[in-house]
Amino acid sequence: MKRILLALCVFTAIYARSQESYSRTLRLMGSRFDITVVDTDSTKAHRYIDMAVADISRIEKLISSWDSLSQTSRINKNAGIRPVKVDKELFDLIERSLAISQLTDGAFDISYASMDALWKFDGSMTTIPAPEAIKRSVSRVGYKKIVLNRENRTVFLKEKGMKIGFGGIGKGYAADHAKKMLMSEGVVSGIINASGDMNTWGKQANGEPWKVAITNPMDKNKVFALLPIQHGAVVTSGNYEKYVTFNGIRYSHIIDPRTGYPSTGIISATVFAPKAELADALATSVFVMGKEVGLNRINQIPNVECILIDGKGNIHTSDKIEIEKL
Repeated sequence: MKRILLALCVFTAIYARSQESYSRTLRLMGSRFDITVVDTDSTKAHRYIDMAVADISRIEKLISSWDSLSQTSRINKNAGIRPVKVDKELFDLIERSLAISQLTDGAFDISYASMDALWKFDGSMTTIPAPEAIKRSVSRVGYKKIVLNRENRTVFLKEKGMKIGFGGIGKGYAADHAKKMLMSEGVVSGIINASGDMNTWGKQANGEPWKVAITNPMDKNKVFALLPIQHGAVVTSGNYEKYVTFNGIRYSHIIDPRTGYPSTGIISATVFAPKAELADALATSVFVMGKEVGLNRINQIPNVECILIDGKGNIHTSDKIEIEKL
């Protein structure tokens, strides 16, 4: 019996050591995606990655507002005209988006796509846009103007010129869906990095937890903290690359959909949540809501935590998170 147990232990150890991480980097949804799976067989691993790529590409065709043939584009084209019947998957995503809008008092709003692109973050801006122009740019924005009919599964934008877009939630949703699909196929461990929207499950091939590096916004080439994450998502939004400064005030590329003005005061927001979709939307929302309101709201949401860094480099966290600085 001891020989059998010993043999089993040896076999288990060899099997564990034979696991490897297989990764691929590619461009999807207009962004960089890094897909990693842990397996004992390279052929199987790359087949799994192919499946994830196909799933994300399918989602992109469904929700893209740039694809004139997508259901999202049809919704936008019929704004102020008629409701549009959509697939259940898209309807449910819009419904969840509206729920997040309510949770954040409109700081997150998929109808942000209606805004005119008044703010430029490519170095070409020399003055702040006129207040009248900013006011006009948000006149068609408002999640309460999005009408859902669950029985008919239709979406209607009340005003002509309204548009919806999933820039603040789409990549997170795609990462969640691909993860769920891979897990259903038997992939026991992996990580999907959707241009900073990190979604993990299981452990690394060496048995260690996946670790997420939090960039130091005062020096983007340095990391100020490394946090283990085993089955969840983490998303960081930062303005340390896209911003403008006027009269000593640093304006982020993240625009408040309620006012049309860029957010100020925070330069990095990292949100931990069970799903990347939620973390994605909340990371943007916290930027818009600001430090006090943002952290207060995060503290009211179960299983969600946050790390904020203000313009002076000070670190602020939600109540239940513990970080180990490097």
